[in-house]
Amino acid sequence: MDKKTPYLKKKEHPMKNLQNLPIGDSSFESIRQNNNLFVDKTRHIFKLVTEGKYYFLSRPRRFGKSLTISILKCLFQGKKELFNGLWIAENTDWEWKEHPVIIIDFNELAHDTSENLQKSLENNLMNTAEQHRLKLKDSLLPGQFAELITSLYKKTGTGVIVLVDEYDKPIISHIGRGSKAIETARQNRDIMKYFFGVLKGTNIAPCLRFVFLTGVSKFSRVSIFSELNNLYDLTMNRHYAEMLGYTQQEIETCFTGYIEKFAQEYNQSPDYIINQLKNYYNGYRFSEKDVRVYNPFSVLKSLHEQAFKNYWFETGTPAFLVNLLKEKNWYLPKIEDIQATEAVFSVYDLDDLKPEALLFQTGYVTIKDIRSRLYSFGYPNQEVKTAFLETLLHSFAKGVTDRSRFVFLAEYLFSEDMEKFIETMQSIFASIPYTIESKRDEAYFHTIFYLMVCASGVNAQSEVLTCDGRIDLAVEFPDKVYIIEFKCGQSAEKALDQIKEKQYAQKYKSSGKKIFFMGINFDMEKRNISQWKLEK
Repeated sequence: MDKKTPYLKKKEHPMKNLQNLPIGDSSFESIRQNNNLFVDKTRHIFKLVTEGKYYFLSRPRRFGKSLTISILKCLFQGKKELFNGLWIAENTDWEWKEHPVIIIDFNELAHDTSENLQKSLENNLMNTAEQHRLKLKDSLLPGQFAELITSLYKKTGTGVIVLVDEYDKPIISHIGRGSKAIETARQNRDIMKYFFGVLKGTNIAPCLRFVFLTGVSKFSRVSIFSELNNLYDLTMNRHYAEMLGYTQQEIETCFTGYIEKFAQEYNQSPDYIINQLKNYYNGYRFSEKDVRVYNPFSVLKSLHEQAFKNYWFETGTPAFLVNLLKEKNWYLPKIEDIQATEAVFSVYDLDDLKPEALLFQTGYVTIKDIRSRLYSFGYPNQEVKTAFLETLLHSFAKGVTDRSRFVFLAEYLFSEDMEKFIETMQSIFASIPYTIESKRDEAYFHTIFYLMVCASGVNAQSEVLTCDGRIDLAVEFPDKVYIIEFKCGQSAEKALDQIKEKQYAQKYKSSGKKIFFMGINFDMEKRNISQWKLEK
């Protein structure tokens, strides 16, 4: 390889000399120096740094926020050699000038108490000052921050860069852990409110060249950054909808060699692997622009291991979300049919947490459609849906002795073995301790049934809208579809009648698939399925 341009790929057969995948590496410098595979997003970076000054971007975890921070750091440090062959070096006249950079990574700061958060921030500022041979004299945290910025500006004569990663970690990590933890979140919020308020000071603004903050939730910024209300929020900006995550085109052009290798391993075509990747990891939409992106972490893991697993979900358990949904008595099938205006996602209050907002910002649901001002949300892909609902099932059905039996439900539906399907359902319902749920109504049975079927891995959807109503549950396979209606304390026959009267099958008649009607009745006294009927 040419030593002068160590980061350019040779034009070779895609199956030979594959570049290593940067799994878990969020350092741009490391990725480029090691010649790892890098999907070029620098045209978005150039747009950022040339068109504005104060930015905020929210994305789910493991979506490339830290890598974006690293790219910006290297860009403003003038490390031109790292950008050889990339869009920004080939297509712009960017001035590779070195600027002083302040990085505050809340992943690395202690925040278990407000005292430790304040001390960690102070140490971060002190360390940055020492790197530039400066000594801070102010005794208060906001004053130290302001002093560091002005001192760097005076010393270098160039505008200061402030890059903040996962700013909301000191808040979101305390949600769903009780009243004491929420109080810690409030105290941390207040510390950061005054800390970041420094950036808007009349003496500070002229010293700044660029400010960029990332986090999981954009809503916290309303309360935390009330002192910094000039941040340009990119979260749902159509021009940056594909800056993080991989587009379909990037999947098919940047990972050709890995896809071919994957296909050979499975004895399948590359198109089969691409379709599977799409089903498992694509589907995230962040703006009115109808562009979907893949979860980058899951794609890299899947291509590396040559397997389709729930990689992203395994990197973190959404305990706070599960606890919040239970606390709010949230009707879980509703997750697939959330509708709201954008206003719901612009206000975040620790004392009144909105499940819809948190589900979207943390990546468990995404934008499915936008009509006028009404946004519709649903699961982005199979990975998120299956793994999240399995977690919810285990949480809502605590005490069940054998919670693994639900995985067979998909097989029974596929093979049309309804006796085994219902028998398994009844067995699981029977093993749920009565004490865990006092209110056993239709909504409760529907929820548990829905969780079990969806967590088994089938393509199931609740509350499916038709011309005459909503189907309780629809389960689709390549060759068949099940339309399921629930009743409580009535009869399976009545459930079937509703399917026919409402003409729920009309939606699927043109598909050419076999259509099954299933009516299920729950007995509240027996706390189980008491009757079921199936018609083809």
